[in-house]
Amino acid sequence: MAQLTIREATVDDAEELSELINEIIKAGGTTALEDPFSPELLADWFIAGEFPLACHVAQAEARLAGFQFLSSYGDLPKGWADIGTFARLNPKIPGVGTALFATTLSAAEERNIEVIRATIRADNTGGLTYYEKMGFRTYNMLEKVPLNDGTPVDRIQKQYQVSKDKSGLWRSAQ
Repeated sequence: MAQLTIREATVDDAEELSELINEIIKAGGTTALEDPFSPELLADWFIAGEFPLACHVAQAEARLAGFQFLSSYGDLPKGWADIGTFARLNPKIPGVGTALFATTLSAAEERNIEVIRATIRADNTGGLTYYEKMGFRTYNMLEKVPLNDGTPVDRIQKQYQVSKDKSGLWRSAQ
């Protein structure tokens, strides 16, 4: 297994991250995002724009293996943040999402986020499995959300309740 370094994303990472996410978008079937990202748009959406709360990258040697972000975009209740996770397809490196999530939880704690929400395409079995493994639980379904070509695809919404236990550690309240 590759040695991963987790660090905060910077706008200097935007070019490589846009290549990473665009490969995922082009492959299709896993992300609700369908339009390619320029480095500038990626930086605005995930790193340094109005809505990003935190964005971290996993680095394996000289390449970025993936990234995970928290965002306040949209109609979220107070104390909630959305999460998104993207891992490089080629080469696929095991453990990227798990390594990133530990750091994302720390960022949630620092920002007083109480609930993290993930919205996953119902046909993205890998994404659904990943968020379940991290402790997210289903609470809602958005039915027949159309893709750009009009194909209806359900979205599963999962939440992770962030809370402190007596030791001061953060955990999912289940």
